[in-house]
Amino acid sequence: MDCCGWTAISLVWEETLAMKGLTLNCLGKKEEAYEFVRKGLRNDVKSHVCWHVYGLLQRSDKKYDEAIKCYRNALKLDKDNLQILRDLSLLQIQMRDLEGYRETRYQLLQLRPTQRASWIGYAIAYHLLKDYDMALKLLEEFRKTQQIPPNKIDYEYSELILYQNQVMREADLFQESLEHIETYEKQICDKLIVEEIKGEMLLKLGRLKEAGEVYKELIERNAENWHYYEGLEKALQPSTLEERLQIYEEVSKRHPRAVSPRRLPLNFVSGEKFRELMDKFLRVNFSKGCPPLFTTLKSLYYNPEKVSTIQELVTGYEASLKTCDLFSTCENGEKEPPTTLLWVRYFLAQHFDKLGQCSLALDYINAAIASTPTLIELFYLKAKIYKHVGNLKEAAKWMDEAQSLDTADRFINSKCAKYMLRANMVKDAEEMCSKFTREGTSAMENLNEMQCMWFQTECAAAYQRLGKYGDALKKCHEVERHFFEITDDQFDFHTYCMRKMTLRAYVDLLRLEDVLRKHAFYFKAARSAIEIYLKLHDNPLTNESKEQEVNSENLSAKELKKMLSKQRRAQKKAKLEEERKHAERERQQKNQKKKRDEEEEETSGPREELVPEKLERVENPLEEAIKFLIPLKNLIGDDIETHLLAFEIYFRKGKFLLMLQSVKRAFAINSNNPWLHECLIKFSKAVSDHSNLPEIVSKVLTQEMQKIFVNKNLESFNEEFLKHNATSIQHQLSGAKMMYFLDKSRQEKAIAVATRLDKNMRDKNVKTLTKVFEALLDGSFGSCHTQCEEYQAACHKLFPFTSAFMPATNEDDSSIASVNHTAINHDLLSNEI
Repeated sequence: MDCCGWTAISLVWEETLAMKGLTLNCLGKKEEAYEFVRKGLRNDVKSHVCWHVYGLLQRSDKKYDEAIKCYRNALKLDKDNLQILRDLSLLQIQMRDLEGYRETRYQLLQLRPTQRASWIGYAIAYHLLKDYDMALKLLEEFRKTQQIPPNKIDYEYSELILYQNQVMREADLFQESLEHIETYEKQICDKLIVEEIKGEMLLKLGRLKEAGEVYKELIERNAENWHYYEGLEKALQPSTLEERLQIYEEVSKRHPRAVSPRRLPLNFVSGEKFRELMDKFLRVNFSKGCPPLFTTLKSLYYNPEKVSTIQELVTGYEASLKTCDLFSTCENGEKEPPTTLLWVRYFLAQHFDKLGQCSLALDYINAAIASTPTLIELFYLKAKIYKHVGNLKEAAKWMDEAQSLDTADRFINSKCAKYMLRANMVKDAEEMCSKFTREGTSAMENLNEMQCMWFQTECAAAYQRLGKYGDALKKCHEVERHFFEITDDQFDFHTYCMRKMTLRAYVDLLRLEDVLRKHAFYFKAARSAIEIYLKLHDNPLTNESKEQEVNSENLSAKELKKMLSKQRRAQKKAKLEEERKHAERERQQKNQKKKRDEEEEETSGPREELVPEKLERVENPLEEAIKFLIPLKNLIGDDIETHLLAFEIYFRKGKFLLMLQSVKRAFAINSNNPWLHECLIKFSKAVSDHSNLPEIVSKVLTQEMQKIFVNKNLESFNEEFLKHNATSIQHQLSGAKMMYFLDKSRQEKAIAVATRLDKNMRDKNVKTLTKVFEALLDGSFGSCHTQCEEYQAACHKLFPFTSAFMPATNEDDSSIASVNHTAINHDLLSNEI
């Protein structure tokens, strides 16, 4: 056979090896797949097929950067290969390589100018790069190619026009946007968005009369949308309070059942007019029996005058309804039904709970329960009140009572589980959730499959409080995996959205994914993980077997034998109990777990199992903490906690410049933050204690710290902080901690400062006092058992229902047992206090 024949056979052979590798990868045999593809590449490194297949393997393993390199190598050998270009463009948009995505899309447009996706993808690339002019030119050229009759409504064409208009609005082309939406109005399916765009653009252009007409039409369509009223006010520009009220009165006449036109005026009226409107609003809702009435009015509670008026009105109703079944004793009319008094008491319980007067709140809710003991909302509120006073076990008990009244209600079931987790009752919470999870699998596993992150974040916090750091870290890592999966799931939409022309939703999806880890669930999980890793760095968990070896050295042979025999018996008993407890559950889960693992391995490769024992004994806890910190620094830089957590990590790593960066960023957000004050003093003392720093580093640190401390020593800086925040318990606590930190001989003075409870203190609530009590217990002020008991007794007088301040009667109710075991104690109780 001639040379050309051998060459042809060789090329086919290498490509066959690559395709065999691709087939094996689909069968889940990844190691063999990589071996065959690499063998094909070794035989012919200039085969674009081999490079393409190698990229596909890397993509299936989520190694997108490596896959992009493989695709680029393939394109060097076959630059016009459509499939490779498409695959490359998908990875580029996934990794947000927008410049590369634009170039790839341009090549695809040149090769396939008749395909819709070529034009749309190229236009989206320019839109995401904020080159609006070019994006609009491309979209207009593509629109001209669409043969859609003017009177025909086509969904995909409608979405194209709306996307084109969105780009115009983002480019601040308001006049062009208005003309565009008016021109193609008849061809757009979503008539509501057309009117909303018109109203918005007319306001931007100053055409207020026309804008007013548009917003009036929108209100006629939906009288409960607050944004429409805001737009109408901007358009009509009322100059007096009477004119402003007239707008809402007219709408209320046309829509007598609408709530918004009667609720919104309460935001801006005051005095007697507020009293008059509020009286009407409350009476209607109490008579009708409206459970969310307090939620509707809660935003008014920033104004003490309005709160006083509400309290006066509702307490008057309650007194009158008890005597004569009317809202006022001076009235003569139809008597109110008994349920009116019930809802009045329900409202008053919420009202006094909001004001922190929990004894009164409990009196009203107990009276309501006595009259109607079958209403779920009453028990739900009672549980909420107990949560706010810091008695989490009692709160869980009453929430359990609420869910027992309707076991088919998933919302109340979830709330009950959440309250149980807050009370550290993890097993009870799991059993509660199991009523609504899949049979044959544990609730924990099923909730993880469903990405139920509220449960996992609360579960992590509960394990953290219980000192079960491995289990807590497992939940934190599960939440992190959910966010990774959500990010990875967008891959399927890159082609789907262009095919279906859901372009506005697609761009919104991309922008959401870019800031996904700003979500509160991720922040909670990351904060818990960082706090635990800091704790593990400060106090590493010891190896139990090593401890036993050390202890056995001091024992005689007889004592050692006895000890080992006792240990064996205890281990055997515990093992049998564990096996008996989990045997049935494991049998049920075995086949299902195996099937699920196989499915996961086929789609995304084998994932490392999260073992609590391994997680809590990592070699470098600080490096693990940094993995959770990086997304917070990138996306939640406006939250001071991000930078203070960063400081705590870098402080332990001894990274002085990064510590400086963290405190400077935190200082720029809130220079008077109590936690920041602690960090500043620790940082300054650490700098002064390290005399061997490089000269340039020392110079930078000195210059920057000078701007914060302004020639003050640490003691005077701390005293000034205490003086400046003399009425804040949180600030006094931080200042007192630093007083003891700087001078251990001032323990008595520091404790006296931290435990002040005089009338001038403005933040005398359960949450703040619990933090002080925990600081006394965790050694922040050294040994102070007597002062701790005295402070507990004083707090108990102020908050008799709070479990942390109750005298210790047994292990469960012990105040010491309620202490958070983490190094940094923040937000143990609900932030709703």
